[in-house]
Amino acid sequence: MATKRFGTKAAAGDRSKTFPSFPPTVGSRGAFAETWWGRAWVEALENTSMDSGRLARGRTYARRGAVEPITVTPGLAKAKIHGSAPRPYSSSIAVKQLSDADWNRLLDTVAARAAHIAALLDRDMPPELVDDAQAAGVRLLPGVGDLSPDCSCPDWGWPCKHASALCYQIARLLDLDPFVLLLLRGRGEHELMDELRARNAAAASAEASAANRTDLPSPTTVDSPHAGTTGREDAADVFAAAPDPATALAALLSMEWGVLPDLPGHPPILAASREPIGIDQPGLELVATDATHRSHSLLAAYSATDEPARTAVLPRLSPWQDAVRMLATRLDDETLRARIAEAYAVSDTDLGIAALAWHQGGPAGLDALEKPWSPTVTQKARAHKALEDYADGGEPPPLRLWRNRWTAEAENVQIRLGADGRWYPYRRDAEDNRWRPDGPAEIDPAAALATLLAG
Repeated sequence: MATKRFGTKAAAGDRSKTFPSFPPTVGSRGAFAETWWGRAWVEALENTSMDSGRLARGRTYARRGAVEPITVTPGLAKAKIHGSAPRPYSSSIAVKQLSDADWNRLLDTVAARAAHIAALLDRDMPPELVDDAQAAGVRLLPGVGDLSPDCSCPDWGWPCKHASALCYQIARLLDLDPFVLLLLRGRGEHELMDELRARNAAAASAEASAANRTDLPSPTTVDSPHAGTTGREDAADVFAAAPDPATALAALLSMEWGVLPDLPGHPPILAASREPIGIDQPGLELVATDATHRSHSLLAAYSATDEPARTAVLPRLSPWQDAVRMLATRLDDETLRARIAEAYAVSDTDLGIAALAWHQGGPAGLDALEKPWSPTVTQKARAHKALEDYADGGEPPPLRLWRNRWTAEAENVQIRLGADGRWYPYRRDAEDNRWRPDGPAEIDPAAALATLLAG
């Protein structure tokens, strides 16, 4: 059936691989996986297990070389395991396979980035690939419920020590070859690469066809019958047409901006109006003044850069986020502070902490303060590796993990993973027991933690 589905004998042979047994490592207490994806496999196993004692005995079996050669086929890994009986037991681990629709989305995701293909060819599983797959709705790494152990032994453990030993050795296989994970998910290495090459060829053909179409006359030129006698295009056609970033940028660059004033202009003073107009006039003045300052700053940044296309676009903010942003830039404005406190029914202390969070990282910094969330397995594995490397240089404090927050309780410090991938340092105030932002965000969790401990 496999040969018929995938068309070649090579594809069929690619769907069954047997790996030699690992030599004994008696006395070793090292981790069974060195790569982050290997550790993710171990984490899935340990989260699935209902008996930590059997896992410990499984690790012992694996280290003493009790696992014979492992055969991997789509959705299944099996091996003979030597236990206390004269004959070895037959153990297996079934892995939930991806559906055809999942595979199509995953392959489209990989094909869209040449770096993903290059990494796979180098026997690497980049975290970005797993994150991109997750964004496309495909969970590549196994989670709780994706692993189903089985064994011929009389032990009813879930998993038994023999199946546990097999699982730990599979983590070592994943270290050596991430295609083992893809095979367990349902596809072999050669068939995957063949499908990726086919997708790349189709994409190249589509790009060539699109390039040829750009040489044809545009249907919305001034000679178009829809243009009218004035030579102008129909507004509906203009707004319906796909935007051309290159043309728009060229038009912006050709505009005469004039000399940028040193300071932004002053908006009209509405509070002096004779007739009441039913709006919060001081509030509107405040917003107008803020808008002129932001516009002036953006125009200054745009006109001063050699690459206008890379000028940052302001994010769309909620009213609360925008209020915190305004306060963060005008901390001494007691009137503004009082208006925001009244409008949102928050204390002065809360406003001060929110402004500190905004200074740390803008919207992402404020989210790190207010919204705990659960990182992916990939993100936790990367953090674990970075903190593990940091631990090699000394004796860091034990960390308690809850959602996206790693806390060193004894030292009253905490690092929080933001939605932007940066790490936000926090320190607990001894007086009111509140967590407060403490220093700038870092790319590396170990750097954020080290700065807190040094402080």
